[in-house]
Amino acid sequence: MADLSSFDVVSRVDMQELKNALDQTMKEIRQRFDFKDSKTDLTLKEKEKELVVISDDDYKLKAVLEILKAKCVKRGVSLKALTYGKVEEALGGTVRQVITVQSGIPDDKAKAIVKEIRDAKLKAQAQIQGDQLRVQSKSKDELQAVITFLRQKDFGIDLQFVNYR
Repeated sequence: MADLSSFDVVSRVDMQELKNALDQTMKEIRQRFDFKDSKTDLTLKEKEKELVVISDDDYKLKAVLEILKAKCVKRGVSLKALTYGKVEEALGGTVRQVITVQSGIPDDKAKAIVKEIRDAKLKAQAQIQGDQLRVQSKSKDELQAVITFLRQKDFGIDLQFVNYR
């Protein structure tokens, strides 16, 4: 039997780039006149993969999020990797929003991706391995077709293709 070629489908965020985007966002907020004397703060909890945004009111919170999105795009952090929680009241008349940073492919999305590959009648097998997928085929051209196929689909998460061999 011929050797199988494979690649992995993952969903990761470069935490250093996210930190850089946060630093740039805070720097811009400190320099902007409309944020003068505001209680705006961004906190990254790396272990929980959460980003907590606190601001004076909804309008300033939305402005902070727009700045953050622009900085993330410039740094190459996909906006699909950020899941926004609901805005809640916090202490001192401020508002807070928790943003979850996507890490790994959730089970339901992984099953949907495997099903799409199978339904596309491509000559490749996809297996779920923890929080990533491995796609194998005898033909490297078939693997390229799978990558092209997956890039055309929108699964609501950011996908990267690594370990192509």
